[in-house]
Amino acid sequence: MILATHAVAGAAVANLLPGHPVLGFVAGFVSHFFLDAIPHWHYALLSSRHDHNDPMNSDIILNKDFPLDLFKMGCDAILGIGLAVLFFHVSTPYFLSATLLGAVGGIFPDALQFVYFKWRHEPLVSLQRFHHWIHAKESLDQYPVFGPFAQVVFGLLCVLIVR
Repeated sequence: MILATHAVAGAAVANLLPGHPVLGFVAGFVSHFFLDAIPHWHYALLSSRHDHNDPMNSDIILNKDFPLDLFKMGCDAILGIGLAVLFFHVSTPYFLSATLLGAVGGIFPDALQFVYFKWRHEPLVSLQRFHHWIHAKESLDQYPVFGPFAQVVFGLLCVLIVR
């Protein structure tokens, strides 16, 4: 899933617990793995190197392509957090903190993947192993229109279910 979808879904789950922002973060974090288990679309990262024989050896290379990839991921994350705040009409500090922490929790496992790529130690090794294990083995990457559209629909469903 793209970060925006993870952020909206994480915020949706967290808004079920508006008085408990820390639990909202945890719920958003956990929601990430449930979403990754569903076949979905990814955008290309030019600095990403996948080892198909051993996915634990995959990496993001800090090369000339990395700043563009970082910009792309940053825009994706900011869009998701912004949409989460917009969709959940944050009206009180509790809802604002739940929404923001849930959205950040939904994105955080992918940020931890980057940390793993640069610092391969526990508990990141176990988290990366789990992340790879739960991740859908089929993707929608070959569908450049349907794949992103499906994520938009999924994000909206999360909003409608919670609201």
